Amino acid sequence: MLIKVYQSPSIVNNRKPQESSRQDNFSNKDISTKRTKKVGITGKFGVRYGSSLRRQTKKLEVQQHAKYDCSFCGKRTTQRTATGIWKCKACNKTVAGGAYTVSTAAAATVRSTIRRLRDLAEA
Repeated sequence: MLIKVYQSPSIVNNRKPQESSRQDNFSNKDISTKRTKKVGITGKFGVRYGSSLRRQTKKLEVQQHAKYDCSFCGKRTTQRTATGIWKCKACNKTVAGGAYTVSTAAAATVRSTIRRLRDLAEA
């Protein structure tokens, strides 16, 4: 007559229990924070409004929420407070600028023209 001896599972299986793959995925911070590949800030619109309009909106919204270099103190702390109003958090200066960026292309053209005319007047 054969009698089987019961062995606990830990003795039968000599391997260590594996950590879950879910835990491995969340240990890498870069992977867990990335939510969208293309849509970015316009993911809130879902499938509405068409891809071309969402792409244009993404470009503008990324520009308006970005931080810019302050022309007074040089720090990257200038943020938009309202349409066309930009405030530096470091030196507390408020500047009038474009609706989506601190300086528009038209403003850059005007500045270069004024500088050129000033140089001509001085010479």
